[in-house]
Amino acid sequence: MVPDGDFTDLSGKLLIAMPGMGDPRFEKSVVFMCAHSDDGSMGLIVNKPAPGLEMDDLLEQLEIPRGEGSRGVHVHFGGPVEHGRGFVLHSGDYATQSSTLRVDDRFGMTATLDILQDMASGSGPEQRILALGYSGWGPGQLEDEIHQNGWLTCDASPEIVFAPDDGGKWAAALASLGIDPLLLSAEAGRA
Repeated sequence: MVPDGDFTDLSGKLLIAMPGMGDPRFEKSVVFMCAHSDDGSMGLIVNKPAPGLEMDDLLEQLEIPRGEGSRGVHVHFGGPVEHGRGFVLHSGDYATQSSTLRVDDRFGMTATLDILQDMASGSGPEQRILALGYSGWGPGQLEDEIHQNGWLTCDASPEIVFAPDDGGKWAAALASLGIDPLLLSAEAGRA
């Protein structure tokens, strides 16, 4: 647990998985933190597309009419919790009155069918990542993983989060901190 007074809100930040963190589900993951408090944390992996799964496939299952806005939208693996639940991380130009979690002026997260309908019709957010599942941590769990060198944190930018090259997001997030991924080691050390 983090000592009282040492809590830092990571909402709107990126977690960057360190080599050798021990959980293969998060290997080279970049996680956008949607919510972080003393009660726990919730985020979405933004750089792991679900193989062979497109938005059109989900719309068909949900009986939502497909449109121009749904073509070519890949579905991402948002994390290991609640695989059957969908989330859309999106730019701040979109919000619903009751169901959008406004992370900051640049990012929001919506988990209701109306955003899928809006996206399909072309009236959804300009930038978006559709994800199934999420990454979640109980109270103090994420802080412990950070202290054990499992994660680095950095500011989130739309240029990294919504970049079309999912494979390059991990290196781009590290580069935003001035770190060359080739110099990282899976071995943790203490001075």
